[in-house]
Amino acid sequence: MPDLTADFLPALKSHRLTDLDLGGEFIYPNYAGQSILNIPASICRLLGIPDFGAPPVIPEILSPLGEGIRRVVFVLMDALALHRLQRWLADGSLPVWQRLIDQGLLAPLTSITPSTTCAALTSLWTGRAPAEHGIAGYEMWLKEYGIVANMIEHKPFSFHGEGSGLEQAGFDPKTFVPLPKFGSHLLAHGIQPYAFQHYSIAHSGLSQIFFEDVSVHSFNTPSDLWISLAQLLESQPSERLYTWAYWGAVDGLSHFHGPDDRRPAAEFAHFSAAFEENFINQLSAAARKDTLLILAADHGQITTNKDPHYDLNNHPGLTRRLHLNPTGENRLAYLHVRPGQTEAVKEYLQRTWPNQFAVLDSAFALAAGLFGPGQPHPGMVDRLGDLVVISRGAAYLWWGARKNPLIGRHGGLSPEEMLVPFLAARL
Repeated sequence: MPDLTADFLPALKSHRLTDLDLGGEFIYPNYAGQSILNIPASICRLLGIPDFGAPPVIPEILSPLGEGIRRVVFVLMDALALHRLQRWLADGSLPVWQRLIDQGLLAPLTSITPSTTCAALTSLWTGRAPAEHGIAGYEMWLKEYGIVANMIEHKPFSFHGEGSGLEQAGFDPKTFVPLPKFGSHLLAHGIQPYAFQHYSIAHSGLSQIFFEDVSVHSFNTPSDLWISLAQLLESQPSERLYTWAYWGAVDGLSHFHGPDDRRPAAEFAHFSAAFEENFINQLSAAARKDTLLILAADHGQITTNKDPHYDLNNHPGLTRRLHLNPTGENRLAYLHVRPGQTEAVKEYLQRTWPNQFAVLDSAFALAAGLFGPGQPHPGMVDRLGDLVVISRGAAYLWWGARKNPLIGRHGGLSPEEMLVPFLAARL
Protein backbone atom coordinates (compact mmCIF):
# COMPACT_ATOMS: atom_id res chain seq x y z
CA MET A 1 0.00 0.00 0.00
CA PRO A 2 2.51 2.65 -1.20
CA ASP A 3 0.23 5.73 -1.23
CA LEU A 4 -0.78 6.31 2.38
CA THR A 5 -2.28 9.78 1.93
CA ALA A 6 -5.88 8.56 1.94
CA ASP A 7 -5.22 6.67 5.17
CA PHE A 8 -3.73 9.56 7.12
CA LEU A 9 -5.14 12.78 5.63
CA PRO A 10 -8.47 12.61 7.50
CA ALA A 11 -6.67 12.39 10.84
CA LEU A 12 -4.41 15.32 9.97
CA LYS A 13 -7.36 17.44 8.87
CA SER A 14 -9.29 16.71 12.06
CA HIS A 15 -6.30 17.11 14.39
CA ARG A 16 -6.60 19.92 16.93
CA LEU A 17 -4.32 21.35 19.57
CA THR A 18 -5.65 21.26 23.12
CA ASP A 19 -7.62 24.43 23.88
CA LEU A 20 -7.04 25.76 20.37
CA ASP A 21 -9.67 25.30 17.66
CA LEU A 22 -9.98 28.20 15.24
CA GLY A 23 -12.11 26.34 12.73
CA GLY A 24 -11.96 23.46 10.31
CA GLU A 25 -10.33 25.46 7.53
CA PHE A 26 -6.97 25.30 9.32
CA ILE A 27 -4.45 22.46 9.51
CA TYR A 28 -2.75 22.40 12.91
CA PRO A 29 0.79 21.06 13.23
CA ASN A 30 0.78 17.47 14.47
CA TYR A 31 4.00 17.56 16.46
CA ALA A 32 3.33 14.19 18.11
CA GLY A 33 4.26 12.07 15.10
CA GLN A 34 2.96 13.41 11.82
CA SER A 35 4.94 16.59 11.19
CA ILE A 36 8.28 17.52 9.70
CA LEU A 37 9.48 18.05 13.29
CA ASN A 38 9.44 14.26 13.61
CA ILE A 39 11.76 13.64 10.65
CA PRO A 40 15.17 13.82 12.42
CA ALA A 41 14.26 11.11 14.94
CA SER A 42 12.74 9.09 12.10
CA ILE A 43 16.05 9.15 10.23
CA CYS A 44 17.81 8.05 13.41
CA ARG A 45 15.34 5.20 13.85
CA LEU A 46 15.86 4.10 10.23
CA LEU A 47 19.65 4.18 10.66
CA GLY A 48 19.48 2.28 13.94
CA ILE A 49 20.94 4.96 16.17
CA PRO A 50 19.45 6.76 19.23
CA ASP A 51 16.60 9.18 18.51
CA PHE A 52 17.22 12.91 18.30
CA GLY A 53 14.80 15.63 19.36
CA ALA A 54 11.05 15.11 18.99
CA PRO A 55 9.72 11.53 18.58
CA PRO A 56 9.79 9.88 15.12
CA VAL A 57 6.83 9.74 12.80
CA ILE A 58 4.21 7.15 13.58
CA PRO A 59 5.19 3.49 13.04
CA GLU A 60 2.57 3.03 10.32
CA ILE A 61 4.71 5.27 8.11
CA LEU A 62 8.19 4.09 9.13
CA SER A 63 7.66 0.34 9.44
CA PRO A 64 7.04 -0.39 5.73
CA LEU A 65 10.54 0.94 4.93
CA GLY A 66 12.14 -2.06 6.61
CA GLU A 67 15.42 -2.51 8.44
CA GLY A 68 19.10 -2.58 7.59
CA ILE A 69 19.25 0.95 6.16
CA ARG A 70 22.81 2.32 6.28
CA ARG A 71 22.54 5.45 4.14
CA VAL A 72 19.82 8.08 3.79
CA VAL A 73 19.58 10.67 1.00
CA PHE A 74 17.16 13.39 2.11
CA VAL A 75 15.85 15.81 -0.54
CA LEU A 76 14.21 18.95 0.81
CA MET A 77 12.17 20.61 -1.93
CA ASP A 78 11.25 24.06 -0.67
CA ALA A 79 7.50 24.83 -0.98
CA LEU A 80 6.44 21.47 -2.46
CA ALA A 81 2.86 21.25 -1.22
CA LEU A 82 1.36 17.77 -0.99
CA HIS A 83 -1.59 18.54 -3.24
CA ARG A 84 0.64 19.95 -5.98
CA LEU A 85 2.89 16.91 -5.96
CA GLN A 86 -0.22 14.72 -6.17
CA ARG A 87 -1.54 16.75 -9.11
CA TRP A 88 1.77 16.60 -10.96
CA LEU A 89 1.96 12.85 -10.35
CA ALA A 90 -1.58 12.38 -11.64
CA ASP A 91 -0.85 14.11 -14.95
CA GLY A 92 2.01 11.68 -15.62
CA SER A 93 4.77 14.29 -15.74
CA LEU A 94 6.81 12.76 -12.88
CA PRO A 95 7.22 9.06 -13.69
CA VAL A 96 10.43 8.69 -11.67
CA TRP A 97 8.69 9.73 -8.45
CA GLN A 98 5.69 7.53 -9.18
CA ARG A 99 7.99 4.52 -9.57
CA LEU A 100 9.64 5.33 -6.25
CA ILE A 101 6.23 5.58 -4.56
CA ASP A 102 5.29 2.21 -6.03
CA GLN A 103 8.37 0.63 -4.47
CA GLY A 104 8.20 2.72 -1.29
CA LEU A 105 5.50 5.03 0.06
CA LEU A 106 3.97 8.49 0.03
CA ALA A 107 2.49 9.83 3.26
CA PRO A 108 1.21 13.25 4.35
CA LEU A 109 2.84 15.29 7.10
CA THR A 110 2.16 18.75 8.46
CA SER A 111 4.63 21.56 8.48
CA ILE A 112 5.29 23.47 11.71
CA THR A 113 4.14 26.89 12.87
CA PRO A 114 5.16 29.16 11.33
CA SER A 115 5.22 27.24 8.06
CA THR A 116 8.32 28.98 6.77
CA THR A 117 11.82 27.98 5.72
CA CYS A 118 14.01 29.52 8.40
CA ALA A 119 11.93 27.96 11.18
CA ALA A 120 11.42 24.61 9.42
CA LEU A 121 15.06 24.07 8.47
CA THR A 122 16.13 24.88 12.01
CA SER A 123 13.65 22.27 13.29
CA LEU A 124 15.01 19.71 10.81
CA TRP A 125 18.56 20.28 12.11
CA THR A 126 17.78 20.59 15.84
CA GLY A 127 14.82 18.24 16.24
CA ARG A 128 13.08 21.02 18.20
CA ALA A 129 10.01 23.08 17.42
CA PRO A 130 10.12 26.88 17.04
CA ALA A 131 8.96 27.30 20.64
CA GLU A 132 12.29 25.82 21.74
CA HIS A 133 14.74 26.92 19.04
CA GLY A 134 13.34 30.45 18.99
CA ILE A 135 13.25 31.17 15.26
CA ALA A 136 9.68 32.38 14.91
CA GLY A 137 9.55 33.73 11.37
CA TYR A 138 11.15 35.42 8.39
CA GLU A 139 11.18 38.79 10.16
CA MET A 140 11.78 38.72 13.90
CA TRP A 141 12.15 41.27 16.67
CA LEU A 142 15.47 40.52 18.40
CA LYS A 143 15.22 42.52 21.58
CA GLU A 144 18.74 41.57 22.63
CA TYR A 145 20.15 43.32 19.53
CA GLY A 146 17.53 46.08 19.21
CA ILE A 147 16.80 44.99 15.64
CA VAL A 148 13.98 43.55 13.57
CA ALA A 149 15.98 40.99 11.61
CA ASN A 150 15.53 39.13 8.35
CA MET A 151 16.23 35.57 9.56
CA ILE A 152 17.24 34.24 6.14
CA GLU A 153 19.80 36.89 5.26
CA HIS A 154 20.63 37.90 8.87
CA LYS A 155 20.26 41.59 8.18
CA PRO A 156 17.97 44.31 9.50
CA PHE A 157 14.70 43.56 7.72
CA SER A 158 14.65 46.82 5.75
CA PHE A 159 18.24 46.44 4.43
CA HIS A 160 18.93 45.03 0.97
CA GLY A 161 22.11 44.32 -0.95
CA GLU A 162 25.56 43.48 0.34
CA GLY A 163 26.91 44.39 3.76
CA SER A 164 25.17 45.58 6.90
CA GLY A 165 24.82 42.11 8.40
CA LEU A 166 23.77 41.43 11.99
CA GLU A 167 27.33 40.55 12.93
CA GLN A 168 27.88 44.29 13.30
CA ALA A 169 25.48 44.11 16.25
CA GLY A 170 27.34 41.16 17.79
CA PHE A 171 25.17 38.42 16.23
CA ASP A 172 26.90 35.06 15.72
CA PRO A 173 24.85 32.49 13.75
CA LYS A 174 26.91 29.60 15.11
CA THR A 175 25.87 30.33 18.68
CA PHE A 176 22.45 31.92 18.12
CA VAL A 177 20.57 28.62 18.59
CA PRO A 178 22.28 26.97 21.59
CA LEU A 179 20.82 23.49 21.07
CA PRO A 180 22.43 20.18 20.01
CA LYS A 181 22.60 19.89 16.23
CA PHE A 182 21.57 16.90 14.14
CA GLY A 183 24.89 16.67 12.32
CA SER A 184 26.81 16.35 15.58
CA HIS A 185 24.41 13.66 16.80
CA LEU A 186 24.80 11.66 13.60
CA LEU A 187 28.58 11.93 13.65
CA ALA A 188 28.75 10.85 17.29
CA HIS A 189 26.91 7.65 16.34
CA GLY A 190 28.97 6.72 13.30
CA ILE A 191 26.92 8.42 10.56
CA GLN A 192 28.81 10.91 8.36
CA PRO A 193 26.56 13.94 7.61
CA TYR A 194 26.76 15.80 4.29
CA ALA A 195 24.80 18.78 2.98
CA PHE A 196 24.44 19.85 -0.65
CA GLN A 197 23.35 23.47 -1.02
CA HIS A 198 23.31 25.89 -3.94
CA TYR A 199 26.56 27.85 -4.00
CA SER A 200 24.69 31.09 -3.24
CA ILE A 201 23.55 29.80 0.18
CA ALA A 202 25.97 26.98 1.00
CA HIS A 203 27.68 29.01 3.70
CA SER A 204 24.95 31.54 4.42
CA GLY A 205 24.16 32.78 7.90
CA LEU A 206 21.12 30.51 8.16
CA SER A 207 23.20 27.51 7.10
CA GLN A 208 25.80 28.36 9.73
CA ILE A 209 23.12 28.14 12.43
CA PHE A 210 22.70 24.39 12.03
CA PHE A 211 25.45 22.82 9.86
CA GLU A 212 27.72 22.05 12.80
CA ASP A 213 29.90 18.96 12.08
CA VAL A 214 28.41 18.68 8.57
CA SER A 215 30.49 18.38 5.40
CA VAL A 216 28.98 21.08 3.14
CA HIS A 217 29.18 20.82 -0.66
CA SER A 218 28.04 23.54 -3.04
CA PHE A 219 26.51 23.08 -6.49
CA ASN A 220 25.11 25.22 -9.27
CA THR A 221 22.41 23.37 -11.25
CA PRO A 222 20.28 20.27 -10.57
CA SER A 223 22.53 18.24 -12.87
CA ASP A 224 25.55 19.41 -10.90
CA LEU A 225 23.85 18.38 -7.68
CA TRP A 226 22.89 14.89 -8.83
CA ILE A 227 26.18 14.05 -10.50
CA SER A 228 28.06 15.20 -7.39
CA LEU A 229 25.80 13.27 -5.06
CA ALA A 230 26.05 10.11 -7.17
CA GLN A 231 29.84 10.41 -7.15
CA LEU A 232 29.78 10.73 -3.36
CA LEU A 233 27.74 7.54 -2.96
CA GLU A 234 29.91 5.65 -5.45
CA SER A 235 33.15 6.78 -3.80
CA GLN A 236 32.00 5.76 -0.30
CA PRO A 237 30.06 2.52 -0.82
CA SER A 238 30.72 1.24 2.69
CA GLU A 239 30.30 4.53 4.58
CA ARG A 240 27.25 5.00 6.76
CA LEU A 241 26.01 8.45 5.83
CA TYR A 242 23.21 10.99 5.81
CA THR A 243 23.06 13.36 2.87
CA TRP A 244 20.87 16.47 2.77
CA ALA A 245 20.08 18.07 -0.59
CA TYR A 246 18.13 21.34 -0.71
CA TRP A 247 16.57 23.03 -3.75
CA GLY A 248 14.80 26.38 -3.46
CA ALA A 249 13.80 27.37 -7.02
CA VAL A 250 10.24 26.04 -6.77
CA ASP A 251 9.70 28.29 -3.76
CA GLY A 252 11.20 31.34 -5.46
CA LEU A 253 9.16 30.92 -8.63
CA SER A 254 6.01 30.29 -6.59
CA HIS A 255 6.51 33.50 -4.63
CA PHE A 256 6.81 35.72 -7.68
CA HIS A 257 4.57 33.97 -10.22
CA GLY A 258 2.20 32.02 -7.98
CA PRO A 259 2.46 28.38 -6.92
CA ASP A 260 -0.02 27.26 -9.59
CA ASP A 261 1.81 29.02 -12.41
CA ARG A 262 3.46 26.79 -15.04
CA ARG A 263 6.92 27.82 -13.90
CA PRO A 264 7.07 25.96 -10.54
CA ALA A 265 5.66 22.81 -12.18
CA ALA A 266 8.19 23.05 -15.00
CA GLU A 267 11.01 23.64 -12.54
CA PHE A 268 10.15 20.56 -10.49
CA ALA A 269 9.84 18.48 -13.68
CA HIS A 270 13.27 19.73 -14.79
CA PHE A 271 14.74 18.93 -11.36
CA SER A 272 13.14 15.47 -11.48
CA ALA A 273 14.47 14.71 -14.96
CA ALA A 274 18.00 15.60 -13.82
CA PHE A 275 17.47 13.41 -10.75
CA GLU A 276 16.46 10.45 -12.90
CA GLU A 277 19.09 10.87 -15.61
CA ASN A 278 22.09 11.79 -13.48
CA PHE A 279 21.37 9.97 -10.24
CA ILE A 280 18.84 7.14 -10.35
CA ASN A 281 19.97 5.81 -13.74
CA GLN A 282 23.67 6.08 -12.92
CA LEU A 283 23.95 4.42 -9.50
CA SER A 284 25.64 1.04 -9.25
CA ALA A 285 24.18 -1.80 -7.22
CA ALA A 286 26.86 -1.20 -4.58
CA ALA A 287 25.86 2.46 -4.22
CA ARG A 288 22.17 1.58 -3.99
CA LYS A 289 22.61 -1.13 -1.38
CA ASP A 290 20.89 -0.31 1.93
CA THR A 291 20.25 3.27 0.75
CA LEU A 292 16.96 5.06 1.40
CA LEU A 293 15.83 8.18 -0.46
CA ILE A 294 13.37 10.62 1.14
CA LEU A 295 11.66 13.56 -0.58
CA ALA A 296 9.94 16.07 1.70
CA ALA A 297 9.17 19.78 1.96
CA ASP A 298 9.40 22.46 4.61
CA HIS A 299 5.97 23.93 3.73
CA GLY A 300 3.67 24.55 0.79
CA GLN A 301 2.35 27.81 -0.64
CA ILE A 302 -0.99 29.47 -1.25
CA THR A 303 -1.93 31.87 -4.05
CA THR A 304 -2.74 35.38 -2.87
CA ASN A 305 -3.76 38.42 -4.89
CA LYS A 306 -1.90 41.72 -4.76
CA ASP A 307 -4.42 43.98 -3.05
CA PRO A 308 -3.68 47.44 -1.59
CA HIS A 309 -6.34 46.77 1.04
CA TYR A 310 -3.86 44.42 2.77
CA ASP A 311 -1.03 46.99 2.67
CA LEU A 312 -0.67 48.49 6.15
CA ASN A 313 0.78 51.66 4.66
CA ASN A 314 -2.86 52.35 3.83
CA HIS A 315 -4.00 51.74 7.41
CA PRO A 316 -2.52 54.38 9.72
CA GLY A 317 -5.42 53.76 12.10
CA LEU A 318 -3.84 50.38 12.84
CA THR A 319 -0.12 51.11 12.59
CA ARG A 320 -0.28 54.07 15.00
CA ARG A 321 -1.43 51.62 17.66
CA LEU A 322 1.71 49.48 17.21
CA HIS A 323 5.21 50.03 18.58
CA LEU A 324 6.68 48.87 15.25
CA ASN A 325 5.58 47.27 12.01
CA PRO A 326 4.36 43.67 12.31
CA THR A 327 6.97 40.92 12.33
CA GLY A 328 6.82 37.22 11.50
CA GLU A 329 5.12 36.24 8.24
CA ASN A 330 2.62 37.98 5.97
CA ARG A 331 0.26 35.06 6.67
CA LEU A 332 1.10 34.72 10.37
CA ALA A 333 2.02 38.10 11.77
CA TYR A 334 3.08 39.23 15.24
CA LEU A 335 1.79 42.58 16.46
CA HIS A 336 3.68 44.57 19.09
CA VAL A 337 0.87 46.69 20.50
CA ARG A 338 1.12 49.98 22.35
CA PRO A 339 -0.18 49.94 25.96
CA GLY A 340 -3.95 50.06 26.19
CA GLN A 341 -4.48 49.51 22.47
CA THR A 342 -4.98 45.73 22.30
CA GLU A 343 -8.78 45.76 22.09
CA ALA A 344 -8.71 48.62 19.60
CA VAL A 345 -6.31 46.65 17.39
CA LYS A 346 -8.51 43.56 17.52
CA GLU A 347 -11.58 45.64 16.69
CA TYR A 348 -9.78 47.33 13.76
CA LEU A 349 -8.75 43.97 12.29
CA GLN A 350 -12.28 42.56 12.54
CA ARG A 351 -13.99 45.67 11.22
CA THR A 352 -11.56 46.24 8.33
CA TRP A 353 -11.12 42.60 7.28
CA PRO A 354 -14.18 40.76 8.65
CA ASN A 355 -13.60 37.02 9.12
CA GLN A 356 -10.28 37.19 7.25
CA PHE A 357 -7.97 36.78 10.25
CA ALA A 358 -7.91 34.78 13.45
CA VAL A 359 -6.36 36.82 16.28
CA LEU A 360 -4.79 35.20 19.34
CA ASP A 361 -3.00 36.55 22.36
CA SER A 362 0.60 35.51 21.75
CA ALA A 363 1.14 34.10 25.25
CA PHE A 364 -1.94 31.91 24.82
CA ALA A 365 -0.82 30.67 21.38
CA LEU A 366 2.56 29.73 22.81
CA ALA A 367 1.06 27.98 25.86
CA ALA A 368 -1.48 26.13 23.68
CA GLY A 369 1.35 24.52 21.72
CA LEU A 370 0.88 26.25 18.37
CA PHE A 371 4.65 26.76 18.13
CA GLY A 372 5.40 23.28 19.42
CA PRO A 373 6.16 21.40 22.62
CA GLY A 374 9.01 21.87 25.04
CA GLN A 375 10.37 24.64 27.23
CA PRO A 376 9.97 27.91 25.32
CA HIS A 377 13.07 29.79 24.28
CA PRO A 378 13.64 32.71 26.67
CA GLY A 379 13.27 35.18 23.81
CA MET A 380 10.01 33.83 22.40
CA VAL A 381 7.68 36.05 24.43
CA ASP A 382 9.35 39.18 23.06
CA ARG A 383 9.64 37.74 19.54
CA LEU A 384 5.94 36.90 19.31
CA GLY A 385 4.80 40.33 20.52
CA ASP A 386 1.30 40.70 21.93
CA LEU A 387 -0.96 39.28 19.21
CA VAL A 388 -0.66 36.54 16.60
CA VAL A 389 -2.68 37.26 13.45
CA ILE A 390 -3.40 34.16 11.34
CA SER A 391 -4.73 34.59 7.81
CA ARG A 392 -7.88 32.92 6.60
CA GLY A 393 -8.46 32.19 2.93
CA ALA A 394 -6.12 34.23 0.73
CA ALA A 395 -5.72 37.16 3.15
CA TYR A 396 -2.37 38.52 4.28
CA LEU A 397 -0.79 41.64 5.73
CA TRP A 398 1.93 43.61 3.95
CA TRP A 399 4.15 46.19 5.64
CA GLY A 400 7.37 48.02 5.05
CA ALA A 401 8.37 50.67 2.56
CA ARG A 402 8.83 48.62 -0.60
CA LYS A 403 6.22 47.55 -3.12
CA ASN A 404 4.58 44.17 -2.60
CA PRO A 405 6.13 41.74 -5.15
CA LEU A 406 4.56 38.46 -4.00
CA ILE A 407 1.76 36.26 -5.32
CA GLY A 408 2.57 33.01 -3.53
CA ARG A 409 2.95 33.06 0.27
CA HIS A 410 3.29 30.74 3.23
CA GLY A 411 3.65 30.89 6.99
CA GLY A 412 0.02 30.25 7.88
CA LEU A 413 -2.23 27.29 8.63
CA SER A 414 -4.11 26.67 5.38
CA PRO A 415 -3.95 23.14 3.90
CA GLU A 416 -2.00 24.56 0.95
CA GLU A 417 0.71 25.81 3.32
CA MET A 418 0.67 23.07 5.95
CA LEU A 419 0.33 19.72 4.15
CA VAL A 420 3.59 18.38 2.73
CA PRO A 421 4.73 15.05 1.30
CA PHE A 422 6.91 12.39 2.88
CA LEU A 423 7.99 10.20 -0.03
CA ALA A 424 10.42 7.42 0.83
CA ALA A 425 11.83 4.46 -1.08
CA ARG A 426 14.81 2.17 -0.90
CA LEU A 427 17.06 2.52 -3.92
